[in-house]
Amino acid sequence: MKIVCWVLFCVSWVLGSAIDFSLIQKGESSAKMTLLVMGGIQGDEPGGFHAANLLATPHYKITQGSVWVVPNLNPHSILANHRGIYGDMNRKFAQLSPKDPEYETIQRIKSIILDSRVGVILHLHDGSGFYREEYLGPMFNPKRWGQSSIIDQERIETAPHGALGEIGGELVAHINRYILEELHRYRLKNTHTAQGDKEMEKALTYFAIQHQKAALANEASKSLKLEERVYYHLLAIEGMMNYLQISFERDFELNPSAIKRVLEDPKIEVHFENRISLPLHRLRPLLSYFPTPKEGLKGESSNALVRVIKERQGHGIWYGNRRISTLLPDFFESDESLPWVKLQIDGEEKRLKMGECTEVRERFLVHDLPLGCRANVIGYVNAQKSNETELEITQGEIEGRFSLDQEERLYRVEFYCGDRFSGMMLVDFVKK
Repeated sequence: MKIVCWVLFCVSWVLGSAIDFSLIQKGESSAKMTLLVMGGIQGDEPGGFHAANLLATPHYKITQGSVWVVPNLNPHSILANHRGIYGDMNRKFAQLSPKDPEYETIQRIKSIILDSRVGVILHLHDGSGFYREEYLGPMFNPKRWGQSSIIDQERIETAPHGALGEIGGELVAHINRYILEELHRYRLKNTHTAQGDKEMEKALTYFAIQHQKAALANEASKSLKLEERVYYHLLAIEGMMNYLQISFERDFELNPSAIKRVLEDPKIEVHFENRISLPLHRLRPLLSYFPTPKEGLKGESSNALVRVIKERQGHGIWYGNRRISTLLPDFFESDESLPWVKLQIDGEEKRLKMGECTEVRERFLVHDLPLGCRANVIGYVNAQKSNETELEITQGEIEGRFSLDQEERLYRVEFYCGDRFSGMMLVDFVKK
């Protein structure tokens, strides 16, 4: 499967559908010093990119100071769940040929790192095993990276916040106050990069240090569950914000169970040109006969890890390195003459924008549409009318196999004017 995905996204890049990373700026634009948090430089490290992404969402609010977030630095490799489909991106910061497929990406992230407003950089990784100063076993030794705060050297003499050893020590102490079990205890790891570590000389943090920017990395062990990795990354992020006196609010408790719920937030949606909106985490793995313009679907989401990728058989909806659903197309010409429609929901009249989802307790009815337009409730069988307006419809009258979700509560109401697709609304029957 990994090989298939790798080939797929290499081909998509060649065809010109390369995907850029996101930069989300939060807090005070006038702040003199910005914390830059990055994840996803290696596509098989979901703890890092999910933690950075949570920081980028409204779940975190920066009330004082400035934070910039790049949650998906290597989007193609994230989608392929591969360390680096064009080689290890974290070894491309020393010398790089302009012919390298990731040359422009590296140039762009370098320009962000070198921005005069950026003062401290925290780079998130998922590392193998558990770092220990002495050899205690194959997974517990000095060559492992997991559960450590990484510095390239003890200090940068001329840089603000250049006391890397002290900062890393404070981060380690902060994280260890909240470890879930003793096995997870963090250590400070100094790679002494300038003393001959040729591999680390090519890394992002060392590039930053050479340009007088304080940079540290946080490594959560790949041996941990995803929500536990994210937990430790968020502890590192919050510890760094505390050190820099950046004030913040978060709307969930900081524990693995709460993090798991937030990662599957039902409010995450994917939108298609404002005519269709789908709740990401409720979708079936395969949705057939999905209305699709001949030129293909253009999906968008406020969540940086959500992508809609045009594939050979349809469109894949991805969340990080997980395929959520595949949309198999039913091709139509598009129509935009119905920006809104009138529905009766449990006896209450509502005017809803195209693409909205509305909750229904018992029944709903679509009111008559302009001449030449019709409604089609997918899964509702009505032998007497091709236009399913002015009909009170209950959940029991719709075949469950046509639902968008596994619980058989979420259904499509599609609208057409003539032979053209005008949009879709969702009715969500409340669980009784």
